[in-house]
Amino acid sequence: MSGRTRANSGSPFEETFGFARAVRNANRIIVAGTGPVEPDGSTTPGGAAEQAERCCAIIVAAIDELGGTAKDVVRTRMLLTDPADQDAVGTVHARFFGMARPASTMAGVAWLCRPEWRVEIEAEALISG
Repeated sequence: MSGRTRANSGSPFEETFGFARAVRNANRIIVAGTGPVEPDGSTTPGGAAEQAERCCAIIVAAIDELGGTAKDVVRTRMLLTDPADQDAVGTVHARFFGMARPASTMAGVAWLCRPEWRVEIEAEALISG
């Protein structure tokens, strides 16, 4: 695959803020910071684990759409608004990306795009072959 291709998840922020959920160029897929947004634009209900589950599902769907898999993920960044959520988010991350064992960062932030968001995750994948 040559050139640049994009995947969109339907988040209202993609059009409003002018970005794609993910971009593939050659064998590299970069997934934008992904918040817990439901198909109707609402925030995923529940705590940090439920929100991380939704973020990871959106990320994997975008990577799949662009020809990769969760096993191709080489880098993730997890942004949390509460450090007490690190174990819950880390457990979800391991379930989605544990086989790939990507280089990962987990950091605390003061706020995310919506006040009820507890987590936002971004990823990068390298497709072999």
